[in-house]
Amino acid sequence: MGLFSRFRRSQRPGTTRTATKDDTSHLEQWAAARRGVEAFVEPKTTVTETTIVFVAHDGEWTRRRIAGPEAAKQLAKKLAMPVYDVGLVGYPQRMRDFQARQRSARKQEQRRRLED
Repeated sequence: MGLFSRFRRSQRPGTTRTATKDDTSHLEQWAAARRGVEAFVEPKTTVTETTIVFVAHDGEWTRRRIAGPEAAKQLAKKLAMPVYDVGLVGYPQRMRDFQARQRSARKQEQRRRLED
């Protein structure tokens, strides 16, 4: 055991974090607080595990890790929402529109602060 080994993170560099119950709990609570939520499954990459994006009716969204595509389908079924494969259908336009509105609001806020 090295001198500084106790200060190292429990996860080795280069390993990816897997989905937890906290991830699933967040998704369930997030979906319950919004309407028109749809699920979009993102495939596993070399950097991240499989993720799922929940998108509400107004384009607001959240992303969390999920145990895999089947777990994503089961969660969506449990929450009675449609589930899509991002690789096949892409992201909904309302999600991009929401991001654009958020960027615009941040820029306006920065300008306002500079003027004050």
